[in-house]
Amino acid sequence: MSPEDLSIVAMIRSAGPMVQFVIYLLLAFSVTTWAIIIMKYLYLRKAFQESAHFVEYFWKTRDFSNAFAKAKEFKNSPVARIFRNGYIELRKLNRPGEQALGSGDFTVNVESIKRILGRSRNMESIRMIQMVPFLATTGNIAPFIGLFGTVWGIMNAFRAIAVQTGTTSLSAVAPGVSEALVATAAGLAVAIPAVIGFNYFTQKIRIIESEMESFSNDFISILENEPLRQQSPE
Repeated sequence: MSPEDLSIVAMIRSAGPMVQFVIYLLLAFSVTTWAIIIMKYLYLRKAFQESAHFVEYFWKTRDFSNAFAKAKEFKNSPVARIFRNGYIELRKLNRPGEQALGSGDFTVNVESIKRILGRSRNMESIRMIQMVPFLATTGNIAPFIGLFGTVWGIMNAFRAIAVQTGTTSLSAVAPGVSEALVATAAGLAVAIPAVIGFNYFTQKIRIIESEMESFSNDFISILENEPLRQQSPE
């Protein structure tokens, strides 16, 4: 067998139909995995950066109406979206509460706002976690798919060589075995980045979720502790 016949592409081409199917299946998993990794990395990086900028601006201004206007600029920030939802609910509950906190008269229904904030956090968590479980699934099953292709290929190699030559010695079986082992290597090549990506994104999502929960608690604390004059909506 020439060196050209030992190349990965040549071994895949000379492999049996089942091994080729496994290889192409793993290729599809790999393309999808890397697409998710790239998209999620860009999305979570923007979410992390914009949330940090919004929180910094919020504590500088301490003015709800200004923060609400600024939050519209941070389209990728989960924290900014949570604040917008909470502030909209605050305005609904406090007519004609169009002023910022401390500049007008409000009545505060804290429990209602807590529900809105909690629902918003759940929605943001679902948005961030979308497609990430696919990485965990790929990391778990890709090695087994590759192993299945290898076992199938090795069995076919032994059977075909035994029929043709009447022997199953290592020297006769080696070419078929090497072709089959490509499936195992492909399975590992798909699984490793998928597992790394899943663990990385899970950690980042937990950090952002912690930031969302912390901000929600601070938001409620401000509503509960800020001195407000009670006035019924007209």
